[in-house]
Parts: sequence; structure tokens; C-alpha cells
Amino acid sequence: MENNIGLAARVLRQSSFNMAFTGAGISVESGIPPFRGENGLWNRYDPEVLDINYFMEHGAECWKTIREIFYDYFGKAQPNSGHLALAEMERKGWLQAIVTQNIDGLHQKAGNHKVFEFHGGSGILVCPKCASTWTADESDLENLPPRCKYDGQILKPNFVFFGEGIPTDAWNLSFDSAAQCEVCLIVGSTGEVVPASFVPRKARDRGAYIIEINPERSQFTDQLTDLWLRGNAGDILPQLLLEMGKI
Repeated sequence: MENNIGLAARVLRQSSFNMAFTGAGISVESGIPPFRGENGLWNRYDPEVLDINYFMEHGAECWKTIREIFYDYFGKAQPNSGHLALAEMERKGWLQAIVTQNIDGLHQKAGNHKVFEFHGGSGILVCPKCASTWTADESDLENLPPRCKYDGQILKPNFVFFGEGIPTDAWNLSFDSAAQCEVCLIVGSTGEVVPASFVPRKARDRGAYIIEINPERSQFTDQLTDLWLRGNAGDILPQLLLEMGKI
């Protein structure tokens, strides 16, 4: 593993444009459970609350579950050592972009600035009628449902619900980064969610070197990955940062 981390560090330091593609695995280490799988949130909650058509008809009812998951629960999560290592890589000029499937805002909390949220983020609420936006922090989530101050419409978290498309800006910025990058660092993504999983595939199609950090094999491991660093992001990324600093 030490040799592999050293190799990854050299590849990253020799590149002029590095991109990280992150999934639920990095946030799990901050105490945020994944949505799918044995311990996934959809085993405890009805995913219908995030169906856009259902939400538009039953927004007040949906907000009880939405607040519990994304604001009472997720809101307490803090960046872990993996997030902090990626933020330090950006600060040193060794990471040019993060494309994330996650909606928790932990990359930004850690200090990253070039973060493209493929599925949007929970930190902003948007009015479906007039498109006005507010931060979740300045919205009244004690008295549900939160409503638009201009037209009284029930506000919606600004992340992608079932039945919605990927935001155009997020799509373009993500795939532009994939097209530019020389190295794509996949962190904590299984590759099962589409179209997000097409982003690192785009990078590979453009000739990027693919480094994967995951504790178990993913959809990427045998199809895309050039170098697999097997382990948790919170363990591997700080080691990788340290090795990059030695070069």
C-alpha cells in the first residue's frame, strides 16, 4: 500500500489538472449514512418524500421527514480527515476541482472552493414558483413548512429530487472538469448512480489517469481504475497528502 500511495502522489504532483470525484463513502465517515444498501436511509424512510411530483402535492407532509434527515441529522455532521485533506490539496494548488454526488456541503465546510455539486445541495432552499433562494440557516425550519416570503409557496431544498434533471450548470462544470483533468481521483463512490458515474468515465475517455480510493471493489475498479488504493478516505487521503508534500 505504501508503494501505491507513493505512486499516486507522484502521478498527482506531475499533473497540471487534478479532479476529485466523491460519493457517499467519504460522508459515511462523518456519520452520514448512505441512502442505499443494508444500512441505507431508504430502509428507514419512504423515498416518496423526495419524489418531485409527490412533494409538489404534499410538501408540508414531506418537510417533516426532510427536516429530520437533511437538517436535524445531516446538519450535525462535520468534515472528516478525508475532506480536510482534499481541502489542503486545493489550497496547495494540487487539486483543481471536486465533482461531488453528495449534497451535504461538507467539502465546502472543510475549505474547498471549487466544488461542483452534481446533485445540488441542501444548504439552499428555492421557491418552485418564483425561483427565489435562501440559505437553510436563514430559513425558519422550526415552523414547517418553510415558505417563500414573496408568494407563500412551500420552499424546496435545492438538490435533485426523483423526477428532476441534473442542474445545467452542475452538469456542464462537472463534465468540463472531467474533459480537462489529467488525473481523476475517485473517492467513496460505488459508480452505481447514473448519470453521475458518467463523469469519471468522461475523464477516462479523454485520457485521464484514474486513482480510486474505496474500501471495496466498485463499478469503477475493474473497468476504469488504473490504481486502486484500498481503504477508507479518512485514512488514505491524509497519507496521500503527506506523500505529495514530500515531492
